[in-house]
Amino acid sequence: MPTIILTDPFKEDFFKLLVKEQKQARKALRFLAENPKHPSLRVHKIRGTPFWEAYVNKDVRTVYQAEKDVLTLHAIGHHDILKEY
Repeated sequence: MPTIILTDPFKEDFFKLLVKEQKQARKALRFLAENPKHPSLRVHKIRGTPFWEAYVNKDVRTVYQAEKDVLTLHAIGHHDILKEY
């Protein structure tokens, strides 16, 4: 299982989500920690960047970097957060 690092911006973004979305995010993060290739996460690399994207639900995404056995989570939020990456 990879080590998960939550950055301060990620934590700030997380608490801006609705309670329902936070619950969904916790479940997605468990999947990410247990199996980063879990099919429900629809993980893929963000083209032209060192970042990866995983789905929390149809609208909420998380953005992270993967190095060896460490996942550094940088952002979580609605699809428009991808504009920053």
